[in-house]
Amino acid sequence: MKTFFLFFLFSSGFYFSFAQLNIHEMGSDPSGSLSGKVTDSVSGSPLAGATVYISDLKLGATTDESGNYRFANLPTGTYLVEAHAIGHSTQTKNMTVSDKALLDFSLGLQYTEESPVVITGISKATQIKRSPVPIVTMNHTAILGTLSSNIIDAISKLPGVAELTTGPNVSKPFIRGLGYNRILTLYDGVRQEGQQWGDEHGIEVDQYGVDHAEVVKGPASLTYGSDALAGVVNLIPTPPAPEGKIRGDVLAEFQSNNGLFGGSAMLEGTKNGFEWMGRLSHKEASNYSDPADGRVYNTAFNESDATLSVGLHRAFGYAHLNISMFDDLQEIPDGSRDSASRRFTKQITDSDTFRPIVSEAELHSYAITPLHQHVQLFHAYSTNNFALGTGRITVNLGFERSVRREFSHPQQPDVPGLYLQLNSYVYDLKYYFPSFNGWDITTGLNGMYQQNTATNGTEFIIPSFHQFDIGPFAMVKKTFGNLDIAGGLRFDSRSFTNQQMYTVSDGIDYDTPVYGPDTVGAYQAFPYYHKVFQGYSGSLGLTYVFSPTWSAKANVSRGYRAPNISEISANGVHPGTGIYQVGNPDFNPEYNVQEDIGVNFNSKFMVINFSVFYNSVTNYIFNEKILNTAGGDSTREGNDVYQYRQGRAALYGGELSVDIHPIQPLHFENSISLVYGNLLSSPGKPITDSTMYLPNIPPVHGISELQYDFTNKHLHLVNGFAKVAAAFSFAQNRVYLADNTETPTPGYTLINAGLGAGFTNGKDKLLFNIYLFCNNIFDVVYQDALSRLKYFEPYPNSPGPYHGIYNMGRNFSVKLDFPF
Repeated sequence: MKTFFLFFLFSSGFYFSFAQLNIHEMGSDPSGSLSGKVTDSVSGSPLAGATVYISDLKLGATTDESGNYRFANLPTGTYLVEAHAIGHSTQTKNMTVSDKALLDFSLGLQYTEESPVVITGISKATQIKRSPVPIVTMNHTAILGTLSSNIIDAISKLPGVAELTTGPNVSKPFIRGLGYNRILTLYDGVRQEGQQWGDEHGIEVDQYGVDHAEVVKGPASLTYGSDALAGVVNLIPTPPAPEGKIRGDVLAEFQSNNGLFGGSAMLEGTKNGFEWMGRLSHKEASNYSDPADGRVYNTAFNESDATLSVGLHRAFGYAHLNISMFDDLQEIPDGSRDSASRRFTKQITDSDTFRPIVSEAELHSYAITPLHQHVQLFHAYSTNNFALGTGRITVNLGFERSVRREFSHPQQPDVPGLYLQLNSYVYDLKYYFPSFNGWDITTGLNGMYQQNTATNGTEFIIPSFHQFDIGPFAMVKKTFGNLDIAGGLRFDSRSFTNQQMYTVSDGIDYDTPVYGPDTVGAYQAFPYYHKVFQGYSGSLGLTYVFSPTWSAKANVSRGYRAPNISEISANGVHPGTGIYQVGNPDFNPEYNVQEDIGVNFNSKFMVINFSVFYNSVTNYIFNEKILNTAGGDSTREGNDVYQYRQGRAALYGGELSVDIHPIQPLHFENSISLVYGNLLSSPGKPITDSTMYLPNIPPVHGISELQYDFTNKHLHLVNGFAKVAAAFSFAQNRVYLADNTETPTPGYTLINAGLGAGFTNGKDKLLFNIYLFCNNIFDVVYQDALSRLKYFEPYPNSPGPYHGIYNMGRNFSVKLDFPF
């Protein structure tokens, strides 16, 4: 019944969206236009090709040869409008649109980055320096100018952000020491759901389709509910083409270490407010290599993606529909080796009595092995923004189908061990009251319904379940000149039910669910379980702009998170991790309170951002290895046993970034991030030297990068850059040592470099961009503290210098980008 209700709600949303188009087309609701000119602040000459963008309307325009731009049929209201041009600083202005509004921009030369405009976790588009919520961003230029293997790998360079990895193509975001279901991933502002509880379950997003990213560093439960306790990653896709334009882009890249070939082709256009876009992407790679292990067996992947979107902008607002497909064949290593030579071996039979050494041909092959994961995500969503009198309402609805198959039977390669099918119906409704006297008020309701089927495989770590989330909230922001105060409250409720499951075994490696009378004498893998989780969340913060160069902010927020399916009900082997996972049905929701203080200095030649935080977490859930009565690792079905625990925890630290620009083309950018995590108490577990630190805490880490920008019109070079960077990570000795759960990790420093430029024709039209990169130039042997492959070691007592699997060695890359 709930499935039908949510499907009806989802379908009705599309009907409501397009019905509104007709109503507003026939009515006489007020609309306005916005036009103006963008010029150079020094010479006063017009800037052709500059971009003017209104984030709240997802609407952009480009200037003509005279520097003029124009928006027609805009909903009346007050918007934050930003203008930017290559080589010039970005300028933002608030503008009330009614009838025929005029707004000019005068852009100076760019030395430092202007405070970006963000839309995540707040009531309306705002500059970062005027938002109390701690947010960092990565723009499209930075994403394109970074050598990375996926989009989470790219944004992990941001201060306060890290990644938990299982090889080069599987990355999970961590924000200030917290990850998994504590971080909510959005795509285009719409909640994205997969199986985030899994260690090796990455984010199912086409990295080539992401235009820029916004990361909220702290509880965002107020806006998004459960699973945003630690923050939000909002991946924002390519914006629509300006009115009257058709444009496209073809990108190709190669990476030498694992022989990665990747590419993406996009075409989009807008005519009379009707927008359309299509994108196809693909990337594949063989096994990566490092100086200690050579080629790491079973780390190849083959990923294909497709996206199609249509939309309509009118005086009523906008309505967008997006459909996408993510399809990834992903190998996951198990680390098995020959004890004498330490060469990798492979499983060839279900009984696994003998493992031959992997041949060199197999190590260099692009063919996906029988033991792999097939991960698919089908996503359809609609984002809608309607003028409603002098206010506006947004209606975002989504349907996602996540299919995960983990193949673990080498003699039956078409039979999945783990087979999970998750359907998610997501809804998000907000009403924005008309602004008055500096007040902005927003109320809303969002949540989701999920149904997960787990009975179609031969191995079962979680049962089938369904859950329904609902959360009403209200947010208020008041501006007093240079002072902004913002806050809000929210109540969340999750009704969770998992089904009981009985299984019978073939005595070797296959389990089969049974029902009815066949359950007599069968093994009960999962009992029936039902519980309603509820909680409150909220925030209160302020920002103050002392001068054009100085600003400060402070924020206190409370987050809430209901335990996930694995934490509650897990009881089985997870093929992708090689562990036997056990949950706890008695868990309570997590709550946290985080205090943030931040200071920003932004002058012509320098930008400094400094922030500190303290995060207290009640009922913190963490995973712990279980020992047997003899003190050794406890095993079940040949795998180490891990069980979730709860306790009280505290995380604290901060981030500092200093960007120095002594002359316009020279950038010296530095950042450092620090987070400490302490376990304060855990029922039944005394706090000792081996249990006092939280697991999965990134070490102190940062980046120092020197970049020189250049343009040479005689050589037809534009937007050129040459850069060298040192990425450093301190040793991590503050680890959860109890029961061999974690081990210390030495520090390391990697030297990376990049060179790129655009090439134009005789009429100064951009033909293509080329980028050359090299990461880990000196081929350093290292393990990252958040690399899961570090623990893939079959002989932990080996006297040799190397244990586990190491991170990628030297990697050259070339990217070719053809915009048109």
